[in-house]
Amino acid sequence: MKLGVPMEPAGETRVAIAPSSMKKLLKAGFEVFIEKGAGVAANYLDADYETAGAKMTTRKEVLSCETIISIRFPGIEGIAKGTCLACVADPFRNPEYVQACIDGGVTLLSMDMIPRRLSRAQSMDVNSSQDNLAGYKAVLLGAAHVPRGIPMMTTSAGTIRPAKVVIMGSGVAGLQAIATAKRLGAIVYASDVRKTAAEQIESVGGRFIEVDGMDDFEDESGYAKPLTGEFIQKVNDTVCGVAADADIIVTTARIFGRPAPITVPSSAIKNFKPGAVVVDMNADVGGNCEDTVAGEIITTENGVIIVGTSNLPGTLATTASMLYSNNLTTFITSLVKEGELVISEDDEILVGAPEGSDFYVNGMGGVLLCKDGALHPKQTRLGGVLE
Repeated sequence: MKLGVPMEPAGETRVAIAPSSMKKLLKAGFEVFIEKGAGVAANYLDADYETAGAKMTTRKEVLSCETIISIRFPGIEGIAKGTCLACVADPFRNPEYVQACIDGGVTLLSMDMIPRRLSRAQSMDVNSSQDNLAGYKAVLLGAAHVPRGIPMMTTSAGTIRPAKVVIMGSGVAGLQAIATAKRLGAIVYASDVRKTAAEQIESVGGRFIEVDGMDDFEDESGYAKPLTGEFIQKVNDTVCGVAADADIIVTTARIFGRPAPITVPSSAIKNFKPGAVVVDMNADVGGNCEDTVAGEIITTENGVIIVGTSNLPGTLATTASMLYSNNLTTFITSLVKEGELVISEDDEILVGAPEGSDFYVNGMGGVLLCKDGALHPKQTRLGGVLE
């Protein structure tokens, strides 16, 4: 079995397979072809791959492999009909990628579509592994730009009070952000539209910000539901009120397949204190802060610093690549049966849980989006986007 790993496009520092995964891939029966220089930006040299047993080669040869693993969608130019491509396609925002694979007869496995609530999926969940690192880095960026210390310090010149940090949202990224800010010595407040998140927030050292009328706004697939404009306004007003005197505010709200909701409007920024830092973790999909500029760090007229750094996992490329590689290696080797890669309709990771299961999500399958020139029949929600 030939497995190819292409170099990622400009701006993406991660690589899909790290040398540490080679042993498991080779044992499973794969012959691994890595595009020359693919891992350099993540500090994995060609020599590291060769020592581990990979073959360093051209992009053309990599794309001719039966199975291709990448992070970003590489396009289908040079990829033959029947090839199996595993990547993060973000299909609801990029339906043209799915259509290109349907037209080209490419089997597309989009890892961000993994049925995350299945216990077997946890070791393959690229969303969680990358979001975890993003939450950690967001707090570090906030700490790097805020013009004051974070922990309480008692000195001969006086006592420095600990910084106040507000984390807006407490999914995987938010919980790691809370824990990181707490470890740095901050007093941490956190919010979420899922009422069940209160216990999780408190377990990692945060103080839960409750909003009147809050319910458990979590959908059947484990993501936050889209909310009414009225309730979003209520949440914004409450949380931004708590954040008015905060030193660091981290926004994490990301709705699957949709633009990021505005949780920090311009009117709130005007009430934040000078020197406050807002780290917008969703600058790449529109931003949670109305004033965010994707890829830039700006300072508003009233002295609020807004960090719009995109691709936060990519700023930790070595670790992020290793975790992504572990996820994908576990996933792809699980598909190997008697020396062949098998796309089975019985695999819930691929096609989703069956109807009647506690984990069944109407209109959503698993990571298998299309095969043999057709959209998978379980992906009816995606089908509506393609039309």
